[in-house]
Amino acid sequence: MDVRQLAALVAIADHGTFSAAARALYTVQSNISGHIAKLERELGATLVDRSNGGLTDEGERVVERARRVLHEIDDIVADIASLNDEVSGDARIGVIGTAARWMMAQLLETVGDQYPRVRPTILEGSTSTLIPNVISGALNAAVVHLPIDEPELVIEPLFAEDLVLLTPTDHLLATESTRQLQDLHDIPLLLPPPGTAMRRVLDRAAGAAGITLAAQAEIDGVRLLASLVIDGHGIAIVPATAIPRSAAQPFARINLPELPRRVVAWARRRRPAPSAATQAVHDALTHIITASADEQPGIWLGDDAIASTRPS
Repeated sequence: MDVRQLAALVAIADHGTFSAAARALYTVQSNISGHIAKLERELGATLVDRSNGGLTDEGERVVERARRVLHEIDDIVADIASLNDEVSGDARIGVIGTAARWMMAQLLETVGDQYPRVRPTILEGSTSTLIPNVISGALNAAVVHLPIDEPELVIEPLFAEDLVLLTPTDHLLATESTRQLQDLHDIPLLLPPPGTAMRRVLDRAAGAAGITLAAQAEIDGVRLLASLVIDGHGIAIVPATAIPRSAAQPFARINLPELPRRVVAWARRRRPAPSAATQAVHDALTHIITASADEQPGIWLGDDAIASTRPS
């Protein structure tokens, strides 16, 4: 088994056919066919279905590990080059959409200024979709929300954020800047679907308060929840970073003291150590959070703030 065989398999997975894989790797189709045939003989399994060009189940399993191997080889080259030169290489970073709203523009600008030879690739997604990609090595790291129970990962909390009630300014609840959960009893809400992490948090808090939250509709996506409220379609409880800093329509942010903060964290594999490029992105990100957190309502830094439920 060699790198060319693994690269050929990954190229077929990415581009769909032997001929397209050959073009992507700047070689001829016969070379791709030869690499795949040798890999299949060595593994004793058919990896590519010749009738449609797609991967077999065995091929899907191999290609997942092949991607990790190829990424690690790239990182080795970049890390050694970075020892005697400026930091370089690819950094494949996942990020939840709410954090992406206020971090990513600054992150790309900072990395471009401070680490011009680092090439970030940003994938937006939910925590549940990003974490498997970090574990598999498809992503070097991700900005996700807790809780996460994965012993293969190193988790570094970045900040905590309030969960707040978002309403139009003319809503009956908007007359106070702080409300109790009991005030939401029997009031229709736009809620996350049952089973999502956010919904579990809200249902636990409501149960502790002795109420049941009533769903006007169930919406998967906290940024969409915030947008629907601002457009006048209901009210919702959302993380602070889901709320845009400006909007065409006025809206009210209402504190709910019984709700815990949501903790956003940096997650990476425990082994191998992060590449120089990934560490550069991490360092730039933590600097941005420290420098701009005060401009983001409902964001809290420091171990005490993250550990506590609400500020006193």
